[in-house]
Amino acid sequence: MQAIKLKPFVPSGDDYGLAQRFFEELGFENIYADNGITIFRLDELEFYLQNYHNRELQDNFMVELVVSDLDGWWTRIRRITESGEYPVRCKEPTMYPWGKREVHLIDPAGVCWHLSEAKRQ
Repeated sequence: MQAIKLKPFVPSGDDYGLAQRFFEELGFENIYADNGITIFRLDELEFYLQNYHNRELQDNFMVELVVSDLDGWWTRIRRITESGEYPVRCKEPTMYPWGKREVHLIDPAGVCWHLSEAKRQ
C-alpha cells in the first residue's frame, strides 16, 4: 500500500472570509471555494479551509508545512503580521532541540502552523 497525499481540513474560525484572504496573502492559490470549504494549493500541496468555528479545536490544532526557504517565508509572514490586517501571531525562525529550524504562526482562527526548513541534502 502507498499513500499519495494527505490533505488536512483546517478550521477557519468565526470569520471565513478573513481566513480565506489571509491564506491567499500568505501565498496559497484558491482553486475552489463555496460557503463551506475552500481548497488551497501551493505547488503540489493542498489543504481544505473549512468554514467551521470551534475554539477548543482551533486552539489545539497544528499543521507542519516544510519549506525550502524559511527565511523567505519569514519575510512574508512578518510583512503580513506587521500590517495589522489579520489577528495572527508569529515567532521568528528558531532552531529547536528536535533538530528543526521553524517559524511558529498562529493563524486567524488560532491554528498553530509550524513552518519548518527542509533539511538540505
